[in-house]
Amino acid sequence: MPHVAVIDPIHPDGIQRLLDAPGITLDHPGAPGGPDLAARLRDAEALIVRGTVVDSALLAMAPKLRMVCRHGVGYDLVDVPAMTRAGVAVMITPEANAASVAEHALMLMLAVARQVIPVDAGVRAGQWRVQGQSRTFELGGRRVLVLGFGRIGTRVARLCAAFGMKVMVHDPFMPAGTIRGAGYEAVKDLAEGLAAADIVTLHLPASAATRGMVDAAFLAAMKPGAVLINTARGTLVDEAALEAALRSGQLGGAGLDVLRAEPMTQVPAMLALENLVVTPHVAASTAEGLQRMAWDAAGNVLDFLAGRPDRDAVINPEVLG
Repeated sequence: MPHVAVIDPIHPDGIQRLLDAPGITLDHPGAPGGPDLAARLRDAEALIVRGTVVDSALLAMAPKLRMVCRHGVGYDLVDVPAMTRAGVAVMITPEANAASVAEHALMLMLAVARQVIPVDAGVRAGQWRVQGQSRTFELGGRRVLVLGFGRIGTRVARLCAAFGMKVMVHDPFMPAGTIRGAGYEAVKDLAEGLAAADIVTLHLPASAATRGMVDAAFLAAMKPGAVLINTARGTLVDEAALEAALRSGQLGGAGLDVLRAEPMTQVPAMLALENLVVTPHVAASTAEGLQRMAWDAAGNVLDFLAGRPDRDAVINPEVLG
């Protein structure tokens, strides 16, 4: 009988879906006994993880492991090459958090555009009239450049269009005809898009190719006074370059849900800037998003063990044969 281990806490609906499934045994954070990690992994054929690093060291503790499902869409905490060499399938929950993250990206745009943080602070300090409100702006009519036209990027584009924004999309892996067919302007040359956009929003995975891509040159290529939004991964952005661009006025503002160092071990100096809005990697963590991610992760495990994995959710399909 296959044994499933849920290593990190997930929404109860996901746990219940596994408990209700016949033909498996389950260990989860709420189970009695509280064995250590090695004991929990010893017999596991399938894992569900959130913040746990899945690498060769963990793999050595799980000799029977056949698949691991990441609760979410980012899998930078999983050593995919190591899993592939071991024949272990890596899965994600691709649709589960797209709506939550897309709405959060739009919220960050609005928060920066309307200077919500300093205005709110002013009111709480007894200032009913806060100076500088003439610097706020509407989203309607502004040009937004969406970098990455995957599940989240497409939703962000739709939300921006609904606000009356002019949507440009840059994604070298997406046919221009697909982008134009969705009603948006396909931008082939990134530099041209950066120069034209009032807002640039990042929806790209963490990888060697994207690490540090938003550097001083990238920021200098942006339209003066433009806004940067990042709900993807903190590794995409050179934070020193971002701070310099915010202080100099090259950027009018930025909204971040992710930082390079998570959780923070010290408070970055840039957090003192009023034209920066930061949230602690919570874009996906709505009630609905957490429920869907847990439910879909459980479903991925059950489908895999039944021999019918959803290939669209498998990062390394070559292990499936």
